[in-house]
Amino acid sequence: MNKSQLIETLAQEVNIPVREASPITDTILDTLVDALAGGESIEIRGFGSFVVKEYDAYTGRNPKTGISIKVPPKKLPFFKVGKDLKEKINEEAAAASQDLASK
Repeated sequence: MNKSQLIETLAQEVNIPVREASPITDTILDTLVDALAGGESIEIRGFGSFVVKEYDAYTGRNPKTGISIKVPPKKLPFFKVGKDLKEKINEEAAAASQDLASK
């Protein structure tokens, strides 16, 4: 699913025009990005949580040339799946495999 599909789904579910659903989706995504950029974590019960992990600087090696390089410290977003989402995905995967086995 991409952003435009998310907007269309929101518009259909809430029964509003797509032109109204678009700024709502943008606001939600912008708020999530701003929170992560500000160092906050985000927890959506049943879905999962987003946190920013900090990595220290280290000396790496260019695999092509073999030359040592200094890699600066960095921050990366990390997603941890929630229990309800994990169970839903596993239930659907189990149902699909049972359908294949019965054929």
